Amino acid sequence: MQLRGCGTALVTPFHQDGSIDDDALRNLVSWQIESGIDFLVPCGTTGETPTLTHDEWLHVIDTTIEVAAGRVPIVAGATSNATHEAVEKAKELAARPGVNAILTANPYYNKPTQEGQYRHFKAIAEAIGDKPVILYNVPGRTSANLEPATLARLAEIPNIVAVKEASGNMTQIAEAIASVPEHFLVFSGDDAVTLPVIALGGVGIVSVASNEIPHEMAALTHAALANDWATARALNRKYMPLMQANFIESSPLPVKAVLAMMGKIEEVYRLPLVPMRRDTRSKLQRVVTDVGLISKPAGPVPEAAAFFIYENWAAGPHKIVLHRATCGQCSHGKGRPSGHDPNHAKWHGPYATLPEAREVAHAMTGVLIRSECKCI
Repeated sequence: MQLRGCGTALVTPFHQDGSIDDDALRNLVSWQIESGIDFLVPCGTTGETPTLTHDEWLHVIDTTIEVAAGRVPIVAGATSNATHEAVEKAKELAARPGVNAILTANPYYNKPTQEGQYRHFKAIAEAIGDKPVILYNVPGRTSANLEPATLARLAEIPNIVAVKEASGNMTQIAEAIASVPEHFLVFSGDDAVTLPVIALGGVGIVSVASNEIPHEMAALTHAALANDWATARALNRKYMPLMQANFIESSPLPVKAVLAMMGKIEEVYRLPLVPMRRDTRSKLQRVVTDVGLISKPAGPVPEAAAFFIYENWAAGPHKIVLHRATCGQCSHGKGRPSGHDPNHAKWHGPYATLPEAREVAHAMTGVLIRSECKCI
């Protein structure tokens, strides 16, 4: 298996009811391969794997294998913070035809020592024979950092062949590349540092941005690997704003939002992930428009509940005022201003539509006088 270049950490598309959108997944995989991506990584962090059931996890991987049909290598994600479970998941994938390598991240939450991480990864590798293992160092997600000295020890294990380095620490990445044998592969785990990692001796990127711009990220990576730095820098300069915007909120929120703007998937997440905030979505839309992925900003996701009634019986004659949930006249723009004494005021709502809020307000009898804020 020749593993090098740009691989895509695939998103997992969902329908509105939360089920996996097979058609969108198949189309996404086909588009990635046709655009020149070198390998595919289903069921990593970007794929919302922690929210998938065991059967869904296998289904996403099997679907990716089926559509790829041997055209590119498949590096399937198998991570757990319990070593015995990580071993079982890796063994299950190792026995699956079409899985070319296994990506496994630091054991999260437990905060193991360097020796604990070494034994964890060693146990996984030894349990699956000669199937290649790619380590994934992502301390920002796992609270465990795989240090260069530990990586060098792990590189001595024959089937641990590579690392996806997403520590964000260029000094550490440089030290890691210098510490491992020349045949050991180091991939950037952050789009924004693809070029410096390759310049230091890395062999490519496991990319989030390539979900949105597969041809461009593949071209950028191939140019850098071919020492065509002028082309690589030009592409990097053009698409750097998008690479950075993909982390304006927790990944994969932005990348799925962009793919939805492009009409590739529905913008659906599984809890605890929720849609992006309105302000960051607006920034993302501007970036996506500027790089030419959409012709104009997509409309914002409608608020699930948009209106409130504010009843104030301390302001002379009793009155009520209608507010939008995003009212700029209210503190923090939340539509429910703070600082009101509950003995003198009361909020009603939320109400999904303005007519519904008006109907409730109309039903309030007595001396209540209805008015509306400027936000209506």
